[in-house]
Amino acid sequence: MITDTFGRPLRDLRISVTDRCNFRCPYCMPAEIFGESYQFLPREELLTFEEISRLARIFVGLGVNKIRVTGGEPLLRNELHLLVAMLAEIPGLNDLTLTTNAFLLPQQAQGLKDAGLRRITVSLDTLDDEIFKVMNGRGVGVDRILQGIRQAEAVGLSPIKINAVVQKGVNDHTVVDLARYFQGTGHIVRFIEYMDVGNRNGWKWDQVVPAAEIIQRIDAEMPLEPLEGNYRGEVAQRYRYRDGSGEIGVIASVTQAFCADCTRSRLSTDGKIYTCLFASQGISLRDPMRDGATDDDLRDLLTGVWGRRVDRYSEERADLATQQNAPQKIEMYQIGG
Repeated sequence: MITDTFGRPLRDLRISVTDRCNFRCPYCMPAEIFGESYQFLPREELLTFEEISRLARIFVGLGVNKIRVTGGEPLLRNELHLLVAMLAEIPGLNDLTLTTNAFLLPQQAQGLKDAGLRRITVSLDTLDDEIFKVMNGRGVGVDRILQGIRQAEAVGLSPIKINAVVQKGVNDHTVVDLARYFQGTGHIVRFIEYMDVGNRNGWKWDQVVPAAEIIQRIDAEMPLEPLEGNYRGEVAQRYRYRDGSGEIGVIASVTQAFCADCTRSRLSTDGKIYTCLFASQGISLRDPMRDGATDDDLRDLLTGVWGRRVDRYSEERADLATQQNAPQKIEMYQIGG
């Protein structure tokens, strides 16, 4: 096990397998920027499945026990089930999951399950069809996403988590309906405070609905009580319905920063390691690997990067928000959420 300068271990690896997405959510890949002429990474710059698998094994050897496959939209990566099969075979890996917008999930759920994927997280910000069409930037209706969730459930990907980014004045009035829809299904809805990820979503403090307010709204309709966390570094605060009909979560990285327990590292589509979702620079693992670095060389590189880690962006956000020139950050579609 390795630790950073604050004693935080490395436990969780997020792997972005593509920088492309079939949605244009305004808070991640706004259509006015990521239009038809936008140049995404050429194929030769992406990590191959073999390279990803090799690095994942090294990460697991350093203490990682959970891997999440992300994007962009990961289901756009051709033959993704082959990578899932490679990752599922890594000794010592306890949890293998994937985050998706679920548009392509009806066709791929069974293959992913057969390859060894254990569970899945689906991004769904609202059940209001018109609002959802605007928020995904492609006019896709809610039914398509619900179809993907039903298929994931049918093939045994469980538990299913539903991630909803809550933005004031956009979809915050629909959070209770979303919670009610999935109450009693066994699926876990997690409401996420609108964050200043990347540089292009025009984030402002007054667009944030605090997690405490979200819980109050739901509790008023469906009484809740807090739950203990499952493990150190879990980002969601857990609540269960008092009638025993399930649980929800809130992710409060804006109003209640959880940097002190963050155990996550991120591997970008082009093979850079980032030690924070809000990082400005990454360290390439792809280049030394393609130049002939041994596993020991890569292990030493990773150990050094994590050992020097000082990230606590969310804790520093209050001071940064007063500056005219906030630091540049990596875009979310390049390293996952």
